[in-house]
Amino acid sequence: MTDLGLYLEDHHIMLRDMVREFAEAEIAPVAHEYDESEQFPWESGKKMAELGLFGIPFPEEYGGAGMDLISSVIVSEELARVDASHSIMVGAQISLAGTPVNRWGTEEQKRKYLVPLASGEALGGFGLTEPGSGSDASGMSTMAENKGDHYLINGQKTWITHGGVGEIFLLAAVTDPTAGNRGVSAFLVTKETCDLERARELGFGHCESLTPMPGFSTGQKLRKLGWNASDTRELILEDVVVPVENLVGEVNEGFRVFLDTLDGGRISIAAHAVGIAQGALDASLRYTGEREQFGQAINKFQGIQFKLSDMATRIHAARLMTYHAAWLRQSGRPHKKEASMAKLFASEAAMDVTIDAVQLHGGYGYSREYPVERMMRDAKITEIGEGTSEIQRIVIARELLKSLQA
Repeated sequence: MTDLGLYLEDHHIMLRDMVREFAEAEIAPVAHEYDESEQFPWESGKKMAELGLFGIPFPEEYGGAGMDLISSVIVSEELARVDASHSIMVGAQISLAGTPVNRWGTEEQKRKYLVPLASGEALGGFGLTEPGSGSDASGMSTMAENKGDHYLINGQKTWITHGGVGEIFLLAAVTDPTAGNRGVSAFLVTKETCDLERARELGFGHCESLTPMPGFSTGQKLRKLGWNASDTRELILEDVVVPVENLVGEVNEGFRVFLDTLDGGRISIAAHAVGIAQGALDASLRYTGEREQFGQAINKFQGIQFKLSDMATRIHAARLMTYHAAWLRQSGRPHKKEASMAKLFASEAAMDVTIDAVQLHGGYGYSREYPVERMMRDAKITEIGEGTSEIQRIVIARELLKSLQA
């Protein structure tokens, strides 16, 4: 990692070194196998939980490590440098499941839901996208009907990270169909993991104290281009009874919760993208130093050196943008524009860098024998998840125009 002295203190460096050593020793040897089998890495997840990675930014009173957002960025980057499917397990747990509970939840909700999320006792997720609404989140059709002491929720979510393995989900539902974005609320909804036997065997991913809500179930598992070991599925809600106390934030103000969560999630995705790109550059530096053509290592050729230089420059810029956005958010400063800029730039840089890495490896880059083809596949979703590149440009433009009007 490039020197980031403006943002990193000694404890950040120690965390980086610890996670890097763990990723190289425990994840690198199994990453290819999990990608090929498309199986969720339960064993690796258990090891990451034992290392405390799921609770990095959360207060110690809720079982977290009491660290900051930059620490989470470091963890995501270092894990993604080796394998993005493992990094998104921690990233989604922190930014999409735990953080909204920590920032918006009641004390009771934090005790009941944040504690098992921070420890990895339960895995969690975030449900906004639906089959008929993605970028236009205001077009969601999941409905929550107020029944006094509970809400009755019906609908379907899709592209949900941890959709099958997870047990705690923050879901969006319409509570006032006449109010558009101002009629959406956020709810904590629970179910059992899809692999209860394995979770119980490992002591990871299942919280016995949680009560599954009847009617809340896992739908189809989605097959993907990349992040193959990450569990991505549909969620189905059929007359799910959700107690009023599971409402997160105020009724009809859930969109604020989700927008705030997405701002943090975009910084997280940027960190994943930086890590993927760094891993591809690392692999390319090794390969071009070992591969010989015309009597010398190919990194002696100026054309190769130019490509490596461009890759490193893009990564450096993306990393600086990502850490700056994280610093703004953890400092309580406005960061919507910077989060979108970091996500936009880092994701597109990751795509460019991984394509270049495949090219530098020649025919071997197109082979599954080398990790760069997996990194290229894994990079693509960073341009789509947490808002596409096109949505990021819209957000950035809106923020620019707001500042002009001000």
